[in-house]
Amino acid sequence: MHTKIQKWGNSQGLRLANNVLEDARLEVGDEVDIAVRDGIIVVAPIRKIR
Repeated sequence: MHTKIQKWGNSQGLRLANNVLEDARLEVGDEVDIAVRDGIIVVAPIRKIR
């Protein structure tokens, strides 16, 4: 998937396609951890133990 970093107000963001969220088992409102490893942005779901 190709996308662009876009400006929203004073912030920047990415839009993710529904199929990307489904494949990652994420939904709108889920919390994620964002890290940078060797110049690569890694977005990982935060899984809460219930």
